[in-house]
Amino acid sequence: MANKAVVGAQDGNEIFVYMGGDQVVPRNVIRVRIDKSVKIIPQSAFYNRRRLIYVEFHDGIEIVEKHAFNCCTSLRGSIKLLGVKIIGNGAFYNCRDLTDVEFGDKLETIGRSAFSTCNSLRSVTMPSIRIIEEFAFMLCDKLTDLEFGEELETIEESAFKCCDRLRRIAMPLKDDMIGDRVFSFCPNLATVHLVGGFHRTVASLHLESWKNEMNEEINRVNQVLPGTHEQEKTPVVQDWMRSVIHRIDHFKAEHKALLKEATTLLELALWKANLDDNEGGVLEKEGARTTRGRRKRARKEICVTSGASIVIKNVLPFFTLFE
Repeated sequence: MANKAVVGAQDGNEIFVYMGGDQVVPRNVIRVRIDKSVKIIPQSAFYNRRRLIYVEFHDGIEIVEKHAFNCCTSLRGSIKLLGVKIIGNGAFYNCRDLTDVEFGDKLETIGRSAFSTCNSLRSVTMPSIRIIEEFAFMLCDKLTDLEFGEELETIEESAFKCCDRLRRIAMPLKDDMIGDRVFSFCPNLATVHLVGGFHRTVASLHLESWKNEMNEEINRVNQVLPGTHEQEKTPVVQDWMRSVIHRIDHFKAEHKALLKEATTLLELALWKANLDDNEGGVLEKEGARTTRGRRKRARKEICVTSGASIVIKNVLPFFTLFE
């Protein structure tokens, strides 16, 4: 496939248009525009293009395969990967002048060492990410903030190891989500914020003492982390997550039991109130021939019309919030 434009001028004003397929990218390429026909940037397409400083992506790109921009050491500034779903192993490894990456809401997987040693990368927001593989952002020296969405399932081993300036993480609460050494040698990590519906669950707990205890447990990690040795950051976060999950499960079970008990008492109270008001009249109509069986049938009829069935229909579904 013929090149539509090849960088030739030393000032780098000329733009090379990448069309994909078997097109060969010049070794001295400086500026690139990815053509809108390209959905997948193939393996090693721009590997080791050390003079490359600028790439214009488009929102239709879905996959950046492994090593696609590996060792593009001059690639600088910001890039937008708004439509990308998968970033392969080592895709942007050692792009050390890259400062910002903007992900959209389609990103699902970041591969092994995808952004490792991107020394200028400052912050990462990944609202839809599900899996971050091992070493994905290791040695990103200037990375300070991480933001994840509720879809996050797994952060694999050493994914953010040796991120010296990392200080804050916002992530969901899921058991066994964080692998070993994920935050090892992150000496400045001091704050973890929870995202998603967890705080709504805490706010729905029945007793104020339960809410207070849960909030204290949630905030505990931010009191412990600043004084934790850099090699122990990951175990502290892992243990804290397990503790919070265990405690909220306990309170949810207690809350559910209280709601069931309250519903039963309300059902009985409604039944009894209606029984007291109506049983006499029903039995009076039956007269002297009233039998024990007829008395039972009368009580059953009163129970059905007492409103207890309405309570069950409208209150019991609320229990599902705590399952």
